[in-house]
Amino acid sequence: MSRGNGSKLRVLDRPKAGPVTAKEVARELGVSQSTISRAFTKDASISADMRLKVMEASERLGYKPNAMARTLITRRSGIVGIVMGDLTNPFYPEVLEVLAKRLQQQNLQTLLFNVPPGQEVDDELPLLLQYQVDAVVITSATISSAMAKSCAARGIPVLLFNRYVPGSGVHAVSCDNYEGARLVARYLAGRGHRKLAYVAGKKDTSTTMDRERGFNDELAALGLTLWGREEATDYTHEQGRETALRLLRGKRRPDAIFFANDIMAIGGLDAMRGELGIRVPEDISVVGFDDIQMAGWPSHSLTTVRQPIGAMVEKTAQLLELSAAGKLPKPRSHLIPGQLIERSSCQNRRK
Repeated sequence: MSRGNGSKLRVLDRPKAGPVTAKEVARELGVSQSTISRAFTKDASISADMRLKVMEASERLGYKPNAMARTLITRRSGIVGIVMGDLTNPFYPEVLEVLAKRLQQQNLQTLLFNVPPGQEVDDELPLLLQYQVDAVVITSATISSAMAKSCAARGIPVLLFNRYVPGSGVHAVSCDNYEGARLVARYLAGRGHRKLAYVAGKKDTSTTMDRERGFNDELAALGLTLWGREEATDYTHEQGRETALRLLRGKRRPDAIFFANDIMAIGGLDAMRGELGIRVPEDISVVGFDDIQMAGWPSHSLTTVRQPIGAMVEKTAQLLELSAAGKLPKPRSHLIPGQLIERSSCQNRRK
């Protein structure tokens, strides 16, 4: 490989087969190999003129950077493993889109790892770690303190998103589900509802427990008691439908139902309107939690608590940045307030 006329480069017979290397590009330009690497690294210290020269030479010579080779040198893959246990809930694909875009701004790529139903994260995580990820973000699932310590020993930080596990020893970023549920109780009571029911989601998750506890505590503070309760086995449309049918088959009915998340609330709405002939909100008011895109559709127009996805993702990105710099503080739960979004699924009974 040698220089041609002027500043142009051309590929001549090479002594070895295989792809063009950064070392060869560096030799042609008369610069160090690290200069070539910096040219392909966003925000690296290199002049615009030199970056352009490297890009032009690389294009002409057919050089393409090897991310895996760079990993061997830097000992960082630039990959964050995203573990999701429930892709059927529309909330989490929305989270994934925002999170992936935000991490790309930090030159990080995402590797999605789905935990099959019935499997535990602890059982599946060792497979993910084989890909030498720089960090792991776990959503809609939890991790044991033992596995968290195992990851820490490898120098791989673990963050929980929309979950927290007391005593797990990892950072967690979540909506303040307790306060969000209190907002719902105040909202419904303030509009004259007195027979309030709650439909719980998947048991033994921090989201379910905090939302139910917040709802009940605020009702008690207002001098009210929970009229009825049903429990779903998972956060799904079908479970929302089934719990609504169980709750409303009898003659006695609540005047408002708070579902633990939006997709269940939409399942409940479909059962009420389509199977039971119940008018919403004239007969029963309905509230959800999450504010997924479907909640705002005219056919649902669901009053709900909006999870602050943007703020939660931003906090997660900040923690990953601190971790990369070796400045991650002591693990704790970071709770971010939600916002009540009023639509047309609730009736004001004081009017």
